Formats: sequence, structure tokens, C-alpha cells
Amino acid sequence: MTTRSSPSSARRRPLRWLAIGVTSFALVVGSTFVGATGVSAHGWPGHGGRPGSGSGLAPRTEFTMAADGSSGATQGGEGIPNIDSVKKTIATYYGDPGTGIANKTDSPYIREMRAIVARQTAGLRAQYDTAVAKGEKPAIVLDTDDTTLSTYDMEVGDMHFTFSPAEQDVWVQDQRFPATPSMVSFVNTAAAMGFTVFGVTGRNDDQKAATLANLTKVGYQGFTADDFFTKWTGTGSSTQPSYVTCVATCTTVEFKADTRKHIEQDLGYTITLNVGDQWSDLQGGSAENVLKLPNPTYFLPSADLPGVSEPQLAPRTHFTMAADGSSGATQGGEGIPNIDSVKKTIATYYGDPGTGIANKTDSPYIRELRAIVARQIPEVAARCFVAKRTHRNPAVVLDADDTTLWTYDMEVADMHFTFNPAEQDVWVQDQRFPATPSMTSLVQVAARSGCTVIGLTGRNHDQEAATIANLGKVGFPQFTATKRGTQTYYTKWTGVGASQQPSYITCASAKCSTIEYKSQTRAHIESRDGGRYDIVANFGDQFSDLIGGSADESVKLPNPTYFLP
Repeated sequence: MTTRSSPSSARRRPLRWLAIGVTSFALVVGSTFVGATGVSAHGWPGHGGRPGSGSGLAPRTEFTMAADGSSGATQGGEGIPNIDSVKKTIATYYGDPGTGIANKTDSPYIREMRAIVARQTAGLRAQYDTAVAKGEKPAIVLDTDDTTLSTYDMEVGDMHFTFSPAEQDVWVQDQRFPATPSMVSFVNTAAAMGFTVFGVTGRNDDQKAATLANLTKVGYQGFTADDFFTKWTGTGSSTQPSYVTCVATCTTVEFKADTRKHIEQDLGYTITLNVGDQWSDLQGGSAENVLKLPNPTYFLPSADLPGVSEPQLAPRTHFTMAADGSSGATQGGEGIPNIDSVKKTIATYYGDPGTGIANKTDSPYIRELRAIVARQIPEVAARCFVAKRTHRNPAVVLDADDTTLWTYDMEVADMHFTFNPAEQDVWVQDQRFPATPSMTSLVQVAARSGCTVIGLTGRNHDQEAATIANLGKVGFPQFTATKRGTQTYYTKWTGVGASQQPSYITCASAKCSTIEYKSQTRAHIESRDGGRYDIVANFGDQFSDLIGGSADESVKLPNPTYFLP
């Protein structure tokens, strides 16, 4: 995995005297130039205020995201919530220190649940008395997962946000789930008050007995087998009931709405409150009131019933999220980008049909990279050309993963967004990575225009030869370990044998940060011992590839698939 600027040399000369136009220069070096957006800092003089450019090297914090993933076609890579930041935000919300296990005593989630339940409990008596006064039998319907039983430790600690039905069944049959915070007291209060408590869950009939036992084990009262509805398996006597009218595969809304309708019309109850953690638990009517509980750990969409319009039962689309996960302490569950929606948005952006394999021909990502590179080519060409003509030994520095080599298929299809260094080494040594879209053209133009092409990656020394070979195989012959006796491809030390931390790098703690390693390496490249290069442009897909100076221009490429602070 890669770990990924301002001028630092007095020998640099300002470029404002350059008489040649950027577009004309692009034609001279054989490149094509169109408008584009991107994130760059310390760019071509006079361009600092244009859209997508700026002196700040920091991630976005405001996002617009539709729950169905469609925003991946419109927002651009920097406008998609980064999945690692989403994970950190969710962990903060659940009080998870990074183990995948939620804090069971105190967390923003526990406090939010306590406040929600307190408000709802305060209205129970009035709901009950109103129903009884009208001669009705008041009832409450509750979903199971993350409504009465908490699945966080399974979803995160065990499955790492990649759902496995077989593993879920192990948890169900073993009755491993703790109660959802504050919900035991709420349900027991309602039952003691006289409400009939119904369960309506997407768990199946084979899981019904274990689910009821789990609910009893964690303290719930009021649930009974007759009043607990699970989904049929289609095997033996577990068949679709007559009151569920859908054909073939029923949607969540069809199953749950028809079951609530059965409770009211056939069993004679009035559902005064329907509680669930998914909007699809609540859609479809047959309840006087609904209560949505927060859950950013998965999203189960389902179309509403035909002819039913409930626009109020829809996910948020605007989010504020800090890259470090701290927003999990302030935004509340509905204000955290749902991780399943983030995954779908990323898939749309990369043209992934759901296989974990990116489209290699056309996608929003490919088009965005093409536009960024088209804008950068004339700027880089001009910088390289002018610096070469003025004997300043120009160079461009580029990160590897998702700057020159594209890791999407590994990150998603193979690792499912859970990084595995051993598996990554297999991909590296096998040289499996395609080129990052359009970047071969940029590197080719930089080299033709007089720049030395230098690699700077968080991959380690043991991966250097395979990385350079992979680069050559996919169209980057410009990368070599050395040029004219000077090192031109930098990988990170392993700490074993001769692979030790170089003397030009000093770090605040035992383990160097990405910024310490990369910024000090760039300073070394510009020093006499490093070849006295003038880094006219530094390219990376992580902000940590770029922060720390020693480059005339820093260009951020989009990558929402991981975040390396």
C-alpha cells in the first residue's frame, strides 16, 4: 500500500517572464489541452484562484451523496466521502477504538439512542390511552437487527463491513448479539403499559427460535413466538404467507408493509408505532407513527409500495465529515455517510457494475483523470522545458499506487476495502496493476520536455524491482532505479539487513509518518547529495503525498478508496 508544497530552493527563477503561451506550448510538445478540474497547489502563476486549485492541501469536508450511489456519476473523486474516513467516523460514533468492537458503556451512539428513546417513552402513555379510548388494541412493531439487537461487533469486528449470510447465521444461532442501547427499557415499559409487542424482521424462519432466545437473554419482555414474524425460507413448511401478496422475490417493504397490514386488518390491532433502523422498515404505511433509529453501518434499500409516496422516509443527502473521523462525535447517526451508500457511489465513479472490477474503458473516474491530465500536460511541459533551458535540472515526482499504478481491483474485488499487506505484496510481486488512466501520457510529455521522472512511494525496498517492472510493462519506461548515477526511484526501508532508514530522514517518533518520509525525501532529491534536482511538479493521490514542500506545484489526483493521513 502506498503511504503518500511550496518552493524550497533559492536557485529557482520566477516563470512570469515566459513569453510562450501555454496552449501554444502544448502544441509544440504534442499534447492536447482542455479545461478540467482538479486540486493543485502552488500552480502556474496567476492560476491560484481557478476552480479546483488552491494553496490548501486538505480533504473536502462537505459532501452531497444520494443513497443509491448515483452521485458517483456527478460529484468527482474529491466529492465522494472517502471510505477510510467514513470508517473512522463510524468508529468514533460507536466508541470503537479501532478493534471493531463498540463501546458498551458510553459513546455518541449510546447517548443519541438514550435521547431518542427518552423522547419516545415520554409519549407512550398518551398513545396508549388514545388507542384504548377509541376501543382499539394498541401495538408496537419493531425490527430486530440494530433496532432491538445490536450488530456492530459482527458487522465491523468480524465481517469488516462485508456482509456474510453464513457468518451472520452463526451469530444468530449462537445468540451473540447485545441489546441495542436503551431499547430494552423502552420495549419493557411499553409491554408493561399494555401494548402488544410485535417483531417483524428480515431474519428467516430458521432463525426465529434463536432470535427470540437472544432477545430474552438480553432482557426483553413481551416478545412471543405468535407475535414475532420472520421471513420464509421457501423450504418445507416455511412458505410465503397468504397475506404477503408480492410475486417471486419480495422486497423488504412488501414483506414488512404487508405483515403490518395483516397485524392491523386480520389480527385487529392498531399499530401506534413502528420502529426500525432502515427506511425500508418503515415505508409502506399501516402504522400511525414511525421511529427511525440511527445506523450508518449498512443500508437496505427497497422501493416503496406502488402508489405510495412517503418523501419524509428517505436518507439524508448532505453531510459534513472531517477526514480524521472526528465528526462521529458531533453529527449523529443520520449525519454520517452510510458505508453501503459510499461503496455504491465509489462503484459508480469507477464504472464497477458490482463485481469489484473497475471499467477500464470509460467511467466518471477515467473521464476526470483525462481532464486533469489534459490540463496538467501543458503546465508540466512548460515547467520542464523552461527549467531545462535555464539549466535547473528539472524533475517530476510521482507516487505509485493510484498515481501511476491503479489499485481499484485489488482494493475492492480482492480486499473488499479491508487492506491486507500480505495480499498486496502478492499483487506487487506479480505486477498485476494497470496504469492509472491517462498518466502514461503525462509522464511521457514530462520526460520529452526535459524532466527527469522520479518515483517516490510507500512501497518498500523488497517491492522496488517488481514495481519498476510493473511500471515498464504498462507504459512507463521512464521509471528506473537510477539515472546518471543518481537514485531516481525511492521506496521505503524495511528495517531488515541493508534496508535501513536513510540519514537524510529524521522522524519525530520511531515510525516515520508518510509526510515525514516523503517531504524529507523530496528535500533530499533537491539537495546536492540527491542530484540537485528542481522538482517542478509533485503528483499524488493522497494529500500526505504532497504536504511538506520541496515542489513548485503539487497536484492531487482523486481517490476515495482509501485515505492515508
